[in-house]
Amino acid sequence: MLWTIIALLASYLLGSIPTAYLFGRVLKGIDIRKVGSGNVGATNAMRALGRGPGIMVLLLDILKGFAAVVLLGNYFSAKPVLWQGQNLRIIMGLCCICGHNWTVFLRFKGGKGIATSFGVLLGLALKIEGLNIVIGILIATWLLVFLVWRIVSLASIIAAALLPLSCLFLKLPRLLILVSTILSVFVIIRHKANLSRLFKGKEERLRFR
Repeated sequence: MLWTIIALLASYLLGSIPTAYLFGRVLKGIDIRKVGSGNVGATNAMRALGRGPGIMVLLLDILKGFAAVVLLGNYFSAKPVLWQGQNLRIIMGLCCICGHNWTVFLRFKGGKGIATSFGVLLGLALKIEGLNIVIGILIATWLLVFLVWRIVSLASIIAAALLPLSCLFLKLPRLLILVSTILSVFVIIRHKANLSRLFKGKEERLRFR
């Protein structure tokens, strides 16, 4: 039981590393929570810090999720934990995403979990057959919606909504379907303000200069 708690806590703390906040402080001496949308994520980092730093934040946030499932997952799978194999990795991935969304280092105000969730899915796809097809569907959907409307939040919400449906359609493990449903709800709730602006036609489009 102790190793299980340590595994989940380690995953949470890894996800809690506030990449966008650290980049804002180091590169421009700003608190990214007080700039733009106030979100501690890659999209706001791109607007506030520029394309290069924004892409770096995106990649590092993806890496957090991937590392939690693969690197930490490999380590703790060899310990006497409550769950074994893919179930442990799925729960650890969820904890990592919770850390990103509600980071202990910023008084539980974090990002929206898109990039870190993607990293978790990439890591799980190495162990769960069929998940790579789901990832392909999500990427294609996200890109299509973004290229048509140039609105990151809209693309993220639609892709998130498709996640549990795709897992269910492909008959993936039940725990993964449950967790994917939770992640989808997380994303939609975290985009509540974006949804309000979308309905009012005021959501900002992302433009590369």
